[in-house]
Amino acid sequence: MIQAVSYRSRASAFALLSAAALAIGGCGQQAHAAPPSTQAAAASPQAAAPPVSTVTLPPPAAPVPATFDVAALSERVRPMVVNITTTHEADGPEGLDPFQFFFGPQGGGRMNPRGGGPRPTQTALGTGFIIDPNGYVVTNEHVIHEASGVRVRLADEREFDAEVVGRDPKLDLALLRLKGASGLPVAPLGASEQLRVGEHVLAVGNPFGLGHTVTLGIVSAKARAIGAGPYDDFIQTDASINPGNSGGPLFNWRGEVVGINTAIRAGANGIGFAIPVDALKDVLPQLREKGFVERGKLGLLFQPVTRDLAAALQLDGPRGALVAEVEPGGAAARAGIKPGDVIVNVNGVPINHAEELRRNVARNAPGSQIAVTVVRAQKRQEIVAKLDALQDEEGDAAGRERPSQGARPERQQSAEKLGVQVSEAPGGGVRVDGFASGSNVQEIEVGDVILEVNGAPVKDVASLRAAVAKLKDGSVALLKVRRGKLVQFAAVPVPAR
Repeated sequence: MIQAVSYRSRASAFALLSAAALAIGGCGQQAHAAPPSTQAAAASPQAAAPPVSTVTLPPPAAPVPATFDVAALSERVRPMVVNITTTHEADGPEGLDPFQFFFGPQGGGRMNPRGGGPRPTQTALGTGFIIDPNGYVVTNEHVIHEASGVRVRLADEREFDAEVVGRDPKLDLALLRLKGASGLPVAPLGASEQLRVGEHVLAVGNPFGLGHTVTLGIVSAKARAIGAGPYDDFIQTDASINPGNSGGPLFNWRGEVVGINTAIRAGANGIGFAIPVDALKDVLPQLREKGFVERGKLGLLFQPVTRDLAAALQLDGPRGALVAEVEPGGAAARAGIKPGDVIVNVNGVPINHAEELRRNVARNAPGSQIAVTVVRAQKRQEIVAKLDALQDEEGDAAGRERPSQGARPERQQSAEKLGVQVSEAPGGGVRVDGFASGSNVQEIEVGDVILEVNGAPVKDVASLRAAVAKLKDGSVALLKVRRGKLVQFAAVPVPAR
Protein backbone atom coordinates (compact mmCIF):
# COMPACT_ATOMS: atom_id res chain seq x y z
CA MET A 1 0.00 0.00 0.00
CA ILE A 2 1.23 3.48 -0.76
CA GLN A 3 1.96 5.28 2.47
CA ALA A 4 1.81 8.99 2.13
CA VAL A 5 0.46 12.18 3.59
CA SER A 6 -2.61 13.94 2.26
CA TYR A 7 -2.27 17.70 1.87
CA ARG A 8 -5.88 18.32 1.10
CA SER A 9 -7.79 19.99 3.87
CA ARG A 10 -10.67 17.71 3.14
CA ALA A 11 -9.82 14.16 2.13
CA SER A 12 -12.21 12.24 -0.11
CA ALA A 13 -13.16 8.68 0.74
CA PHE A 14 -13.61 6.18 -2.04
CA ALA A 15 -15.42 3.20 -0.55
CA LEU A 16 -15.19 0.72 -3.40
CA LEU A 17 -11.43 1.03 -3.74
CA SER A 18 -8.56 0.56 -1.29
CA ALA A 19 -7.68 4.11 -0.23
CA ALA A 20 -4.06 5.18 -0.55
CA ALA A 21 -3.34 8.55 1.03
CA LEU A 22 -1.17 10.88 -1.01
CA ALA A 23 0.70 14.07 -0.44
CA ILE A 24 -0.75 16.80 -2.61
CA GLY A 25 2.20 18.32 -4.38
CA GLY A 26 1.59 21.97 -4.07
CA CYS A 27 0.22 23.63 -0.98
CA GLY A 28 3.51 25.32 -0.48
CA GLN A 29 4.29 28.73 0.74
CA GLN A 30 4.41 31.35 -1.96
CA ALA A 31 3.38 31.65 -5.51
CA HIS A 32 3.83 29.45 -8.53
CA ALA A 33 5.67 30.75 -11.47
CA ALA A 34 5.64 29.09 -14.80
CA PRO A 35 5.97 28.66 -18.49
CA PRO A 36 4.68 29.42 -22.03
CA SER A 37 5.44 32.08 -24.61
CA THR A 38 3.41 34.24 -26.91
CA GLN A 39 4.98 32.37 -29.80
CA ALA A 40 3.35 29.15 -28.56
CA ALA A 41 0.09 30.94 -28.01
CA ALA A 42 0.06 32.21 -31.56
CA ALA A 43 0.64 28.72 -32.91
CA SER A 44 -2.13 27.23 -30.78
CA PRO A 45 -5.84 27.01 -31.60
CA GLN A 46 -6.47 28.36 -28.12
CA ALA A 47 -4.19 31.37 -28.63
CA ALA A 48 -6.94 33.08 -30.63
CA ALA A 49 -8.76 33.48 -27.30
CA PRO A 50 -11.64 31.08 -27.85
CA PRO A 51 -14.05 30.96 -24.92
CA VAL A 52 -13.12 28.38 -22.33
CA SER A 53 -16.34 26.49 -23.06
CA THR A 54 -15.40 25.90 -26.70
CA VAL A 55 -11.95 24.37 -26.35
CA THR A 56 -11.07 22.39 -29.47
CA LEU A 57 -9.10 19.19 -29.47
CA PRO A 58 -5.75 19.10 -31.26
CA PRO A 59 -5.17 16.72 -34.15
CA PRO A 60 -3.99 13.18 -33.37
CA ALA A 61 -0.62 12.99 -31.74
CA ALA A 62 2.32 13.05 -34.08
CA PRO A 63 5.27 10.77 -33.43
CA VAL A 64 7.68 12.14 -30.86
CA PRO A 65 10.94 13.17 -32.53
CA ALA A 66 14.07 11.33 -31.53
CA THR A 67 15.41 14.59 -30.09
CA PHE A 68 13.78 17.90 -29.28
CA ASP A 69 15.01 21.18 -27.87
CA VAL A 70 14.08 21.20 -24.19
CA ALA A 71 15.51 24.67 -23.70
CA ALA A 72 13.44 26.10 -26.54
CA LEU A 73 10.32 24.37 -25.23
CA SER A 74 10.92 25.72 -21.72
CA GLU A 75 11.37 29.24 -23.02
CA ARG A 76 8.22 28.97 -25.12
CA VAL A 77 5.87 27.71 -22.41
CA ARG A 78 7.20 29.75 -19.49
CA PRO A 79 4.97 32.84 -20.03
CA MET A 80 1.86 30.62 -19.90
CA VAL A 81 2.47 29.53 -16.31
CA VAL A 82 1.73 31.60 -13.21
CA ASN A 83 2.66 31.56 -9.54
CA ILE A 84 -0.23 31.58 -7.06
CA THR A 85 0.01 32.84 -3.48
CA THR A 86 -2.99 32.34 -1.20
CA THR A 87 -3.60 33.87 2.20
CA HIS A 88 -5.34 32.07 5.05
CA GLU A 89 -6.31 33.44 8.42
CA ALA A 90 -6.31 30.96 11.29
CA ASP A 91 -7.98 31.38 14.65
CA GLY A 92 -6.25 28.32 16.09
CA PRO A 93 -4.63 24.99 15.26
CA GLU A 94 -7.61 23.91 13.14
CA GLY A 95 -6.94 26.75 10.74
CA LEU A 96 -3.36 25.80 10.00
CA ASP A 97 -2.47 25.37 6.38
CA PRO A 98 -1.92 21.66 5.65
CA PHE A 99 1.51 22.35 4.15
CA GLN A 100 2.58 24.05 7.36
CA PHE A 101 1.24 21.19 9.44
CA PHE A 102 3.81 18.88 7.91
CA PHE A 103 6.64 21.25 7.01
CA GLY A 104 6.37 23.89 9.74
CA PRO A 105 5.20 27.51 9.63
CA GLN A 106 6.25 29.64 6.68
CA GLY A 107 5.95 33.36 7.23
CA GLY A 108 4.96 35.44 10.20
CA GLY A 109 1.83 36.39 12.01
CA ARG A 110 -0.27 39.54 11.67
CA MET A 111 -1.14 41.50 14.79
CA ASN A 112 -4.73 41.08 15.93
CA PRO A 113 -6.29 44.59 15.83
CA ARG A 114 -8.50 43.61 18.76
CA GLY A 115 -5.49 42.74 20.87
CA GLY A 116 -4.69 39.41 22.43
CA GLY A 117 -1.48 38.80 20.51
CA PRO A 118 -0.80 38.02 16.88
CA ARG A 119 -3.47 36.39 14.75
CA PRO A 120 -1.77 33.80 12.55
CA THR A 121 -1.73 34.51 8.85
CA GLN A 122 -0.50 31.77 6.58
CA THR A 123 0.47 31.97 2.95
CA ALA A 124 0.47 28.93 0.70
CA LEU A 125 1.92 28.38 -2.73
CA GLY A 126 0.54 26.90 -5.90
CA THR A 127 0.94 27.05 -9.64
CA GLY A 128 -1.52 27.61 -12.46
CA PHE A 129 -1.65 28.10 -16.20
CA ILE A 130 -3.45 30.55 -18.45
CA ILE A 131 -6.22 29.16 -20.67
CA ASP A 132 -7.77 32.42 -21.88
CA PRO A 133 -6.08 35.73 -22.84
CA ASN A 134 -8.56 37.60 -20.64
CA GLY A 135 -7.02 36.15 -17.51
CA TYR A 136 -8.65 32.79 -16.85
CA VAL A 137 -6.29 30.47 -14.99
CA VAL A 138 -6.61 26.79 -14.03
CA THR A 139 -5.16 25.41 -10.80
CA ASN A 140 -5.92 22.81 -8.12
CA GLU A 141 -8.88 23.37 -5.82
CA HIS A 142 -6.77 22.51 -2.81
CA VAL A 143 -4.45 25.42 -3.67
CA ILE A 144 -7.23 28.00 -3.16
CA HIS A 145 -9.40 26.09 -0.71
CA GLU A 146 -10.79 28.43 1.98
CA ALA A 147 -8.32 31.16 0.97
CA SER A 148 -9.13 34.69 2.09
CA GLY A 149 -7.05 36.13 -0.73
CA VAL A 150 -5.49 34.94 -3.99
CA ARG A 151 -2.60 36.74 -5.69
CA VAL A 152 -1.14 35.68 -9.06
CA ARG A 153 2.26 36.60 -10.50
CA LEU A 154 3.09 36.18 -14.17
CA ALA A 155 6.44 35.22 -15.60
CA ASP A 156 7.07 38.90 -16.52
CA GLU A 157 6.66 39.79 -12.79
CA ARG A 158 3.26 41.48 -13.20
CA GLU A 159 0.87 40.69 -10.34
CA PHE A 160 -2.92 40.47 -10.23
CA ASP A 161 -5.54 39.83 -7.63
CA ALA A 162 -7.64 36.83 -8.60
CA GLU A 163 -11.20 35.77 -7.92
CA VAL A 164 -12.35 32.16 -7.84
CA VAL A 165 -14.78 31.64 -10.72
CA GLY A 166 -15.48 27.95 -10.18
CA ARG A 167 -14.29 24.94 -8.23
CA ASP A 168 -14.65 21.18 -8.41
CA PRO A 169 -13.30 19.55 -5.23
CA LYS A 170 -13.99 16.03 -6.52
CA LEU A 171 -11.52 16.47 -9.38
CA ASP A 172 -9.43 18.97 -7.39
CA LEU A 173 -9.74 21.65 -10.06
CA ALA A 174 -10.43 25.38 -9.82
CA LEU A 175 -10.84 28.22 -12.30
CA LEU A 176 -9.59 31.71 -11.46
CA ARG A 177 -9.96 35.06 -13.20
CA LEU A 178 -7.23 37.69 -12.95
CA LYS A 179 -8.78 41.11 -12.35
CA GLY A 180 -7.90 43.59 -15.07
CA ALA A 181 -5.84 41.16 -17.17
CA SER A 182 -5.99 40.97 -20.96
CA GLY A 183 -3.87 39.86 -23.89
CA LEU A 184 -2.17 37.08 -21.94
CA PRO A 185 -0.37 34.14 -23.59
CA VAL A 186 -2.48 30.97 -23.59
CA ALA A 187 -1.40 27.41 -22.85
CA PRO A 188 -2.91 25.14 -25.52
CA LEU A 189 -4.75 22.10 -24.18
CA GLY A 190 -3.65 18.78 -25.62
CA ALA A 191 -5.31 15.37 -25.44
CA SER A 192 -4.29 13.18 -22.52
CA GLU A 193 -6.04 10.19 -24.09
CA GLN A 194 -3.43 10.26 -26.84
CA LEU A 195 -0.55 10.46 -24.38
CA ARG A 196 1.69 7.40 -24.44
CA VAL A 197 3.59 5.75 -21.63
CA GLY A 198 7.26 6.61 -22.14
CA GLU A 199 6.54 9.94 -23.82
CA HIS A 200 8.58 12.93 -22.62
CA VAL A 201 6.77 15.52 -20.48
CA LEU A 202 7.83 18.82 -18.93
CA ALA A 203 6.60 20.07 -15.54
CA VAL A 204 6.83 23.78 -14.71
CA GLY A 205 6.14 25.26 -11.29
CA ASN A 206 7.33 26.88 -8.10
CA PRO A 207 8.48 24.05 -5.80
CA PHE A 208 9.35 25.28 -2.31
CA GLY A 209 9.28 28.83 -3.62
CA LEU A 210 11.93 28.19 -6.30
CA GLY A 211 10.11 29.97 -9.11
CA HIS A 212 10.13 28.97 -12.74
CA THR A 213 11.52 25.52 -12.05
CA VAL A 214 11.42 23.22 -15.07
CA THR A 215 11.77 19.45 -14.74
CA LEU A 216 11.86 16.87 -17.51
CA GLY A 217 10.63 13.29 -17.30
CA ILE A 218 8.48 10.71 -18.97
CA VAL A 219 4.98 9.38 -18.56
CA SER A 220 5.54 6.44 -16.21
CA ALA A 221 1.96 5.12 -16.28
CA LYS A 222 -1.62 6.14 -17.02
CA ALA A 223 -5.00 5.57 -15.34
CA ARG A 224 -3.54 5.36 -11.84
CA ALA A 225 -6.07 5.10 -8.99
CA ILE A 226 -4.39 6.45 -5.87
CA GLY A 227 -7.28 6.87 -3.46
CA ALA A 228 -7.38 10.65 -3.75
CA GLY A 229 -11.05 10.83 -4.77
CA PRO A 230 -13.97 9.15 -6.51
CA TYR A 231 -12.71 9.88 -10.03
CA ASP A 232 -9.08 8.84 -9.75
CA ASP A 233 -7.47 8.53 -13.16
CA PHE A 234 -4.00 10.00 -12.78
CA ILE A 235 -1.03 10.29 -15.09
CA GLN A 236 2.08 9.08 -13.26
CA THR A 237 5.34 10.79 -14.15
CA ASP A 238 8.92 10.84 -12.96
CA ALA A 239 9.24 14.54 -13.81
CA SER A 240 10.11 16.04 -10.42
CA ILE A 241 7.02 17.41 -8.62
CA ASN A 242 7.19 18.92 -5.14
CA PRO A 243 5.10 21.08 -2.78
CA GLY A 244 4.49 24.28 -4.70
CA ASN A 245 3.95 22.50 -8.05
CA SER A 246 0.24 21.90 -7.37
CA GLY A 247 -1.99 23.14 -10.16
CA GLY A 248 0.90 23.56 -12.58
CA PRO A 249 0.92 22.23 -16.13
CA LEU A 250 2.48 19.05 -17.43
CA PHE A 251 3.45 19.77 -21.05
CA ASN A 252 4.08 17.33 -23.87
CA TRP A 253 6.92 17.89 -26.31
CA ARG A 254 4.66 20.03 -28.54
CA GLY A 255 4.04 22.50 -25.70
CA GLU A 256 0.47 21.37 -25.04
CA VAL A 257 -0.89 20.86 -21.53
CA VAL A 258 -1.65 17.17 -21.04
CA GLY A 259 -1.99 17.13 -17.24
CA ILE A 260 -2.38 19.22 -14.09
CA ASN A 261 0.26 18.36 -11.49
CA THR A 262 -1.54 17.47 -8.28
CA ALA A 263 0.00 14.85 -6.01
CA ILE A 264 3.24 13.29 -4.90
CA ARG A 265 4.03 10.16 -3.00
CA ALA A 266 5.50 11.13 0.35
CA GLY A 267 9.03 9.91 0.91
CA ALA A 268 9.53 8.87 -2.70
CA ASN A 269 11.51 10.48 -5.48
CA GLY A 270 10.38 10.39 -9.08
CA ILE A 271 6.74 9.52 -8.42
CA GLY A 272 4.27 12.30 -9.15
CA PHE A 273 0.70 12.38 -10.36
CA ALA A 274 -1.23 14.69 -12.67
CA ILE A 275 -4.91 15.02 -13.52
CA PRO A 276 -5.45 14.24 -17.23
CA VAL A 277 -6.30 17.37 -19.17
CA ASP A 278 -9.25 15.57 -20.78
CA ALA A 279 -10.94 15.53 -17.35
CA LEU A 280 -10.42 19.29 -17.15
CA LYS A 281 -12.00 19.81 -20.57
CA ASP A 282 -15.06 17.82 -19.46
CA VAL A 283 -15.85 20.25 -16.64
CA LEU A 284 -14.38 23.54 -17.89
CA PRO A 285 -17.61 24.89 -19.45
CA GLN A 286 -19.54 24.30 -16.21
CA LEU A 287 -16.81 25.85 -14.06
CA ARG A 288 -16.89 29.01 -16.13
CA GLU A 289 -20.65 29.28 -16.63
CA LYS A 290 -21.99 27.97 -13.30
CA GLY A 291 -19.05 27.93 -10.91
CA PHE A 292 -19.61 24.30 -10.00
CA VAL A 293 -20.03 20.93 -11.69
CA GLU A 294 -23.24 18.93 -12.00
CA ARG A 295 -22.84 15.23 -12.72
CA GLY A 296 -25.22 12.51 -13.77
CA LYS A 297 -26.18 9.69 -11.46
CA LEU A 298 -27.03 6.14 -12.48
CA GLY A 299 -28.17 5.12 -9.01
CA LEU A 300 -26.51 1.81 -8.22
CA LEU A 301 -23.77 0.20 -6.16
CA PHE A 302 -21.19 -1.88 -7.94
CA GLN A 303 -18.09 -3.93 -7.23
CA PRO A 304 -15.07 -5.22 -9.16
CA VAL A 305 -15.31 -8.53 -10.99
CA THR A 306 -12.71 -10.88 -9.53
CA ARG A 307 -11.54 -14.05 -11.25
CA ASP A 308 -13.73 -16.15 -8.97
CA LEU A 309 -16.75 -13.92 -9.63
CA ALA A 310 -16.07 -14.13 -13.37
CA ALA A 311 -16.04 -17.93 -13.08
CA ALA A 312 -19.27 -17.95 -11.06
CA LEU A 313 -20.96 -15.65 -13.58
CA GLN A 314 -19.51 -17.65 -16.50
CA LEU A 315 -17.81 -14.62 -17.98
CA ASP A 316 -14.79 -14.79 -20.26
CA GLY A 317 -12.63 -12.79 -17.85
CA PRO A 318 -12.56 -10.45 -14.83
CA ARG A 319 -13.79 -7.32 -16.60
CA GLY A 320 -16.60 -4.85 -16.05
CA ALA A 321 -18.51 -3.65 -12.99
CA LEU A 322 -20.84 -6.05 -11.17
CA VAL A 323 -24.10 -4.38 -10.08
CA ALA A 324 -24.63 -5.25 -6.41
CA GLU A 325 -27.63 -3.07 -5.61
CA VAL A 326 -29.98 -0.77 -7.53
CA GLU A 327 -31.52 2.35 -6.01
CA PRO A 328 -35.32 2.02 -6.05
CA GLY A 329 -36.82 4.43 -8.56
CA GLY A 330 -33.41 5.60 -9.71
CA ALA A 331 -32.07 5.89 -13.25
CA ALA A 332 -30.71 2.34 -13.33
CA ALA A 333 -33.93 0.85 -11.94
CA ARG A 334 -36.08 2.77 -14.43
CA ALA A 335 -33.88 1.57 -17.28
CA GLY A 336 -34.16 -2.07 -16.19
CA ILE A 337 -30.65 -2.65 -14.84
CA LYS A 338 -30.69 -5.38 -12.18
CA PRO A 339 -28.41 -6.68 -9.42
CA GLY A 340 -26.16 -9.33 -10.90
CA ASP A 341 -25.78 -7.50 -14.22
CA VAL A 342 -22.21 -6.82 -15.29
CA ILE A 343 -21.78 -3.43 -16.96
CA VAL A 344 -19.14 -3.77 -19.69
CA ASN A 345 -19.65 -0.62 -21.80
CA VAL A 346 -20.96 2.94 -21.41
CA ASN A 347 -21.55 5.08 -24.50
CA GLY A 348 -19.23 2.86 -26.52
CA VAL A 349 -16.40 3.03 -23.98
CA PRO A 350 -15.39 -0.38 -22.57
CA ILE A 351 -15.48 -0.75 -18.79
CA ASN A 352 -12.47 -2.96 -18.11
CA HIS A 353 -12.10 -2.01 -14.45
CA ALA A 354 -14.99 -1.30 -12.11
CA GLU A 355 -13.79 2.19 -11.14
CA GLU A 356 -14.07 3.28 -14.78
CA LEU A 357 -17.87 3.06 -14.52
CA ARG A 358 -18.06 5.92 -12.04
CA ARG A 359 -15.88 8.20 -14.16
CA ASN A 360 -17.68 7.45 -17.42
CA VAL A 361 -21.13 8.03 -15.95
CA ALA A 362 -20.07 11.23 -14.18
CA ARG A 363 -18.88 12.74 -17.47
CA ASN A 364 -22.55 13.08 -18.48
CA ALA A 365 -24.92 15.79 -17.31
CA PRO A 366 -28.12 15.11 -15.36
CA GLY A 367 -31.01 14.40 -17.70
CA SER A 368 -28.80 13.05 -20.48
CA GLN A 369 -29.25 9.55 -21.86
CA ILE A 370 -26.44 7.04 -21.88
CA ALA A 371 -26.13 3.68 -23.61
CA VAL A 372 -25.22 0.93 -21.15
CA THR A 373 -24.18 -2.57 -22.22
CA VAL A 374 -24.72 -5.27 -19.60
CA VAL A 375 -24.06 -8.98 -19.50
CA ARG A 376 -26.99 -10.84 -17.94
CA ALA A 377 -27.09 -14.64 -17.87
CA GLN A 378 -24.18 -14.78 -20.34
CA LYS A 379 -26.04 -12.55 -22.86
CA ARG A 380 -25.22 -8.97 -23.77
CA GLN A 381 -28.05 -6.45 -23.58
CA GLU A 382 -28.14 -2.80 -24.64
CA ILE A 383 -29.97 -0.52 -22.20
CA VAL A 384 -30.62 3.23 -22.41
CA ALA A 385 -30.71 5.09 -19.10
CA LYS A 386 -31.68 8.70 -18.42
CA LEU A 387 -29.45 10.02 -15.66
CA ASP A 388 -30.55 11.71 -12.46
CA ALA A 389 -28.63 14.51 -10.78
CA LEU A 390 -25.88 13.40 -8.44
CA GLN A 391 -26.52 15.08 -5.09
CA ASP A 392 -24.30 13.16 -2.69
CA GLU A 393 -21.34 11.62 -4.45
CA GLU A 394 -20.42 9.58 -1.42
CA GLY A 395 -23.82 7.88 -1.56
CA ASP A 396 -22.99 5.98 -4.72
CA ALA A 397 -19.99 4.50 -2.96
CA ALA A 398 -21.60 3.65 0.34
CA GLY A 399 -19.11 2.62 2.97
CA ARG A 400 -19.19 -0.65 4.79
CA GLU A 401 -20.51 -0.72 8.31
CA ARG A 402 -19.81 -3.57 10.65
CA PRO A 403 -22.93 -5.54 11.63
CA SER A 404 -24.26 -4.79 15.07
CA GLN A 405 -23.74 -7.50 17.62
CA GLY A 406 -27.38 -8.04 18.53
CA ALA A 407 -29.15 -11.15 19.71
CA ARG A 408 -28.59 -14.13 17.48
CA PRO A 409 -30.26 -17.54 17.30
CA GLU A 410 -28.82 -20.08 19.64
CA ARG A 411 -28.28 -22.93 17.23
CA GLN A 412 -25.38 -22.75 14.81
CA GLN A 413 -25.53 -25.01 11.78
CA SER A 414 -23.20 -26.02 9.00
CA ALA A 415 -23.39 -25.48 5.25
CA GLU A 416 -20.73 -28.06 4.51
CA LYS A 417 -20.34 -27.58 0.78
CA LEU A 418 -19.64 -23.89 1.31
CA GLY A 419 -17.38 -24.51 4.30
CA VAL A 420 -19.22 -22.05 6.58
CA GLN A 421 -21.02 -22.17 9.93
CA VAL A 422 -24.34 -20.34 9.79
CA SER A 423 -27.38 -19.32 11.79
CA GLU A 424 -30.64 -17.65 10.84
CA ALA A 425 -30.46 -13.88 10.75
CA PRO A 426 -33.16 -11.56 12.13
CA GLY A 427 -35.20 -10.19 9.24
CA GLY A 428 -34.34 -13.04 6.87
CA GLY A 429 -31.25 -14.56 5.38
CA VAL A 430 -28.52 -16.63 6.99
CA ARG A 431 -25.66 -15.17 9.02
CA VAL A 432 -22.10 -16.46 8.64
CA ASP A 433 -20.81 -17.30 12.13
CA GLY A 434 -17.57 -19.08 11.24
CA PHE A 435 -15.73 -21.31 8.82
CA ALA A 436 -15.15 -25.05 8.71
CA SER A 437 -11.64 -26.38 9.23
CA GLY A 438 -9.67 -26.24 5.99
CA SER A 439 -12.20 -23.87 4.38
CA ASN A 440 -10.90 -21.94 1.36
CA VAL A 441 -13.56 -19.19 1.53
CA GLN A 442 -12.03 -15.75 0.97
CA GLU A 443 -14.71 -13.34 -0.23
CA ILE A 444 -17.13 -13.60 2.70
CA GLU A 445 -16.58 -12.75 6.35
CA VAL A 446 -18.04 -13.58 9.73
CA GLY A 447 -21.10 -11.38 10.13
CA ASP A 448 -22.08 -11.43 6.45
CA VAL A 449 -25.71 -12.34 5.80
CA ILE A 450 -26.27 -14.65 2.82
CA LEU A 451 -29.31 -13.54 0.79
CA GLU A 452 -29.00 -15.63 -2.38
CA VAL A 453 -27.08 -18.61 -3.77
CA ASN A 454 -26.84 -18.69 -7.58
CA GLY A 455 -29.94 -16.51 -7.77
CA ALA A 456 -32.02 -18.65 -5.38
CA PRO A 457 -33.36 -16.62 -2.40
CA VAL A 458 -32.12 -17.66 1.03
CA LYS A 459 -34.67 -16.93 3.76
CA ASP A 460 -33.46 -19.38 6.38
CA VAL A 461 -31.05 -22.25 6.97
CA ALA A 462 -33.38 -24.72 5.28
CA SER A 463 -33.52 -22.71 2.05
CA LEU A 464 -29.72 -22.28 2.18
CA ARG A 465 -29.25 -26.03 2.43
CA ALA A 466 -31.66 -26.60 -0.46
CA ALA A 467 -29.72 -24.16 -2.63
CA VAL A 468 -26.36 -25.60 -1.61
CA ALA A 469 -27.51 -29.12 -2.42
CA LYS A 470 -27.87 -28.10 -6.07
CA LEU A 471 -24.27 -26.95 -6.35
CA LYS A 472 -21.96 -29.05 -8.46
CA ASP A 473 -18.68 -30.22 -7.01
CA GLY A 474 -15.78 -28.17 -8.35
CA SER A 475 -18.01 -25.28 -9.40
CA VAL A 476 -18.01 -21.70 -8.09
CA ALA A 477 -21.12 -20.52 -6.24
CA LEU A 478 -22.31 -16.93 -6.61
CA LEU A 479 -23.55 -15.61 -3.27
CA LYS A 480 -25.38 -12.37 -2.68
CA VAL A 481 -24.51 -11.13 0.81
CA ARG A 482 -25.24 -8.15 3.01
CA ARG A 483 -22.29 -6.73 4.92
CA GLY A 484 -23.50 -4.00 7.24
CA LYS A 485 -25.47 -1.72 4.93
CA LEU A 486 -23.70 -2.81 1.77
CA VAL A 487 -25.08 -5.55 -0.46
CA GLN A 488 -22.57 -7.23 -2.77
CA PHE A 489 -21.74 -10.48 -4.50
CA ALA A 490 -19.13 -13.02 -3.48
CA ALA A 491 -17.70 -16.07 -5.25
CA VAL A 492 -17.22 -19.21 -3.16
CA PRO A 493 -15.48 -22.26 -4.67
CA VAL A 494 -17.29 -25.57 -4.11
CA PRO A 495 -14.71 -28.27 -3.30
CA ALA A 496 -14.42 -31.22 -5.65
CA ARG A 497 -15.24 -34.44 -3.80
